[in-house]
Amino acid sequence: MTAPEALATRALSRRYGARKALDDLTLSVPTGAFYAFVGPNGAGKSTTVRILAALIRPTSGSARVLGLDVERSALDIRRRIGVVPDFPVLFDSLSPRENILRLSRLRRIDDGAARRRLEELAAGLGMSEHLDTPVEALSHGTRKKAGLASAMIHGPGLLFLDEPFEGIDPLSARGIRRMLEALRQRGVTIFLTSHVLPLVESLATHVGIIDGGRLLASGTLEEILAGNGSLEDALLDRLGAETATPTLDWYQP
Repeated sequence: MTAPEALATRALSRRYGARKALDDLTLSVPTGAFYAFVGPNGAGKSTTVRILAALIRPTSGSARVLGLDVERSALDIRRRIGVVPDFPVLFDSLSPRENILRLSRLRRIDDGAARRRLEELAAGLGMSEHLDTPVEALSHGTRKKAGLASAMIHGPGLLFLDEPFEGIDPLSARGIRRMLEALRQRGVTIFLTSHVLPLVESLATHVGIIDGGRLLASGTLEEILAGNGSLEDALLDRLGAETATPTLDWYQP
C-alpha cells in the first residue's frame, strides 16, 4: 500500500521579475519520508521550501502540504509544520529560552509543558548550557540549534530544514541525526536541503535533485543511486557539468 502524500506540487513556478527561480516543479513526498532536496547554489531549493511553508506565494502551479492548499490554507499549514530557515529568525536581545517560550505561548502550549519539552529538546541538541545566553552572543551553530528547538516545540508532523547542519559540531550533529531519525520512525516527514552529501546519504529515504529551478530527478535513495557509487556521483552525473579549475598562474606568493 502506498503511503499518503505529506506534500505534493504540480507545475509549481515562481518568478522574481524576469528570473524564473522555480520552473514547473512537480514532486510528491510520502508521509514519513526523509526527503533530501539537493542541488547547486541558486538551484531553487530555498524558494521551494518558502512556498511549501506558506511563506511566499507561487507565481503559478499548485502545492498541497498535509492535504492543505498552500494558498487557501496558509495559516493552518503554518500551525502544523516546523521550519528551520538557513538563518533562524530569533530576537537577538532575548535568550533561546525566552524566544522559544514566547513562541510556545503564541502556539497556545501550556507553560509547564513547554518548559519540559524545551529542556528535553535542549539536552538532545546539546545546547542546555546556552538556553539563557542572549542570542546575539551565540555562535551560528547554536542559533541553528535554537531554531530547530523552536521548530519542534509544538510537535509538528512535517519539518522543513534548510541547511540544518551548517555550523554544527560533529558531536551535536550526531545527536541531531539520531533525534530526526527517531522522529521519522514515528511518522514525522522531514524535508531537508543540504550540501553535506555524505550526511544526506546516511539519512535520506528519498532524494530530489534540482538545478536552475527544474527538477532533474526524484525517487527513493536507491533509485537515485542506481549506477552511481555515491549521492555526490549521482548529483554530478545529473548536473552534467564540471567546474573549471583556474590555473592562477599570476598567484606567486
